[in-house]
Amino acid sequence: MGHTGPDVTLDNPAFIHDTALMYGKVHIGEGASVWPHVVMRSEMQEIRIGARSNIQDFVMIHVGLTTPTIVGEDCSITHHATLHGCNVGDRCLIGINATLMDGAKVGDNSIVAGHSILTENSEFPANSIIAGVPAKVVGTRDNSRANLINARFYHRNGLNYARGIERFSDEDTAAIRIPKEGSGA
Repeated sequence: MGHTGPDVTLDNPAFIHDTALMYGKVHIGEGASVWPHVVMRSEMQEIRIGARSNIQDFVMIHVGLTTPTIVGEDCSITHHATLHGCNVGDRCLIGINATLMDGAKVGDNSIVAGHSILTENSEFPANSIIAGVPAKVVGTRDNSRANLINARFYHRNGLNYARGIERFSDEDTAAIRIPKEGSGA
């Protein structure tokens, strides 16, 4: 059994699993999805999840004493990640079991590798590939296309789950494709 507190704002999300626990000031953007056993708590500050972003199974999101947790649009926060008072730009992918601490900032189109730890107040520019303990930039590349495909998959999947459909069809697969630049497809 989940919980959606009185200060939680649901702005037409694609899917909220019935085991999700959301307490305090939380805003879930349009088309976003929240998957099984997610916990979000914001007794102070706020949590904002951008449009079409997905918060996957067992993610923990909390706020810092002086910092909200903000997730941009078209992001994938993958299984078992922990976000604590941090800021994630648009079209980012946060890897499995990664931890982002108070004041950490991840620029648009970035990827955080699984099991990485972004320490307090660490900042990473757009288009970063971030890995390690403590995390550092290990590469630079515009990851927006790959990250957007992942976000589109979860958006479509969330819409399906909301209708009781648990498997992708060929039509679903075609709908998440993004043509390569210059391909005309």
